Amino acid sequence: MKELTRRSFIGKSALAAAAVPVTGSFLISHANSVRASVVGANERIRLGVIGSGGRSREVLSAFLTNADMDCPVICDVDEQMSAKGVALVEGKRGHRPETVVDFRSVLERKDIDAVLVATPDHWHALPTVYACQAGFDVYVEKPLAKSIDEGRAMLEASKRHNRVVQMGTQYRSGTHYRDAVEFVQSGKLGKVGLVRGWAYLDWLGSVGNPANCHPPANVDYEMWLGPAPEREFNPNRFHFNFRWFWDYAGGLMTDWGVHLINVMMWAMGPDQPKTVYSTGGKLVLQDNSETPDTQIAVYEFPHYTMIWEHKVGCNNGLNGHAWGIAFTGSEGTLLLGDFGWEVIPERKTQSLAAAKHKAGPDSIFPHVRNFLDCVKSRQQPVENLHVGHAVSSVAHLGNISLRTGEKLDWDHQAERITSCKAADELVGVTYRKPWTLPYMRRA
Repeated sequence: MKELTRRSFIGKSALAAAAVPVTGSFLISHANSVRASVVGANERIRLGVIGSGGRSREVLSAFLTNADMDCPVICDVDEQMSAKGVALVEGKRGHRPETVVDFRSVLERKDIDAVLVATPDHWHALPTVYACQAGFDVYVEKPLAKSIDEGRAMLEASKRHNRVVQMGTQYRSGTHYRDAVEFVQSGKLGKVGLVRGWAYLDWLGSVGNPANCHPPANVDYEMWLGPAPEREFNPNRFHFNFRWFWDYAGGLMTDWGVHLINVMMWAMGPDQPKTVYSTGGKLVLQDNSETPDTQIAVYEFPHYTMIWEHKVGCNNGLNGHAWGIAFTGSEGTLLLGDFGWEVIPERKTQSLAAAKHKAGPDSIFPHVRNFLDCVKSRQQPVENLHVGHAVSSVAHLGNISLRTGEKLDWDHQAERITSCKAADELVGVTYRKPWTLPYMRRA
């Protein structure tokens, strides 16, 4: 993109851009000129990258294993992160993609077909919605957004603008996860009344208590904050560790919980919970993080109970596994995780045989391939936003219950918590001015 064009679009800096956000109507008016036609079956898909941190580069590496895609532009507010993304593409494709700081300059381009949104959680919604309005398909990392209402807005944008949008919970494309889900759905476990997911992670520990300081010179911190509340820069509220602060994310519940809740709901069906209660807190760590190091959430679904639990600083998880899922039925239990899956019959039954199945290959590769195929076919991907929003909402409800200390009654059709006004307010989110998100019900 020529610098003059970029200046006319976003102003002289990302800070100036933040002061005058591009509206949805602007992007809609440019959709036809930016996205003139659907990608053909034999054409190369050009992917713009928004966010170039560690997880983004892992996903981009998976995309680059496909010969029918390329990356002409990388956007990040941190020049060092952009440089790492550039090096990755140059090593795989032999050319250097352009770099920009403001994601809206990506959406103005005519040489992309889709975008990868792999930013901190508080930045998932705006680029996704604006990209849909501009006529681009989107692969967005999990959780879908920082709040339930943002997720609803993203789903609405994908529907209104007929976009292909995939959420990056790749287990939905994993072969051994699929086989285990099919076994649960076969009825061989009998009546499954309890489903449990857990993550006991000893690689997570204290992040310390660093003092506030000036942001690095290579970072546009104002743009990094975006719609989040204005705060002084703190090293812990930045790369990777942003996950442990409520302004930007939802802790392990939305970081790991979304992955496993996704598989549990895949196996058990599309129902949403009627009630949710969660307990826990910061019971071990002594640092400036905010999200719980210990948490248990109990979800009452119409026909079963689901439990999520996590613990940091230890590896002795349930059933001999640091993390996993247990589907407990009247005839037996199925254990599922990165180890594969195992069937353990109840001792009183003769209808079920014990069995162990090995794990399949890394599911990120078929997951991004599914997205690329759907960009061309215009079919909905396996983790489309109907699924992604439902799964992410369940995780968010667990956090809302913990933060308010209340058992929640959930009206999933209205997407309202009917039992507690303070909890219901956390279904939405307040954006820092002047940022606004189209299609939010509670804006």
